[in-house]
Amino acid sequence: MDGIDKLNQAIDYIEQHLNEDIDYQVLADIAGCSSYYFQKLFLYMAQLSLSEYIRFRRLSMAAVDLQKTKCKVIDAALTYGYDSPTAFNRAFKRFHGAAPSLVKQGKASFAAYPPIRFSVLKQGGDELSVRIEKKPAIRILGIACPLAKNLEQNFKAVPDQWQAAVANGKLIELVLMNNAYPNALLGVSIHHGEEWKYMIASASTINNHDYEEYLIQAGSWAVFSGQGDNHSLQALQRRVLLEWLPTSGYECDDAADVEVYFKADPHLAIYEYWLPIK
Repeated sequence: MDGIDKLNQAIDYIEQHLNEDIDYQVLADIAGCSSYYFQKLFLYMAQLSLSEYIRFRRLSMAAVDLQKTKCKVIDAALTYGYDSPTAFNRAFKRFHGAAPSLVKQGKASFAAYPPIRFSVLKQGGDELSVRIEKKPAIRILGIACPLAKNLEQNFKAVPDQWQAAVANGKLIELVLMNNAYPNALLGVSIHHGEEWKYMIASASTINNHDYEEYLIQAGSWAVFSGQGDNHSLQALQRRVLLEWLPTSGYECDDAADVEVYFKADPHLAIYEYWLPIK
């Protein structure tokens, strides 16, 4: 349960700093993982992005302040991070369905959005089979696209990258260059440091300057197998992070996580998901 407790401590930190800029890395440090994995865990558990949650909590508390303290609308706007009354009014009305002035006067109701509390989620269905493996460093060649720091944006960007690689013939070239372990097409999420990116790649010993080179460092991985379409892979990742990780005794390591496609069929792929652990 320790991982869940840490996530809830991060939620407590958000509550204590709603009227300040919130550094996602601070939240991740409290939760004991990287900013990438904290946002991914949060997105899967809460079913909304971290940025949306913080925005909803701020707008909810702004309504409470307006009714309880009768503060000025401009003061509420500035307190909760809005530079202009116009932007605050627009966001407030979209969220609550009423203007802040009406809520302040008690002439309109408002939406209450309480803080989230996390607990271990155990769903029905197939059991999760996992292998813990130490893997050597893997040199890859591939094509990269940037990953947004707000992770929900990547659910469109990454499939678009795969479609483009099919259309321009790059995917076939990557398959032909694949001559090393794990002998499969790879989807690699790189998220340490400031530059986050996703690579469609192959493990290869070939030198080809038309493709970007990256070295996946040696480390330990939790390996999960699956098959199906893109949605089935997302479902597997969600189960790993929500069901397996919190009670596993492991934490996410700040290394690349890897999708290994032994059969890269968009309708019935055969794959493994490698989660870096420590």
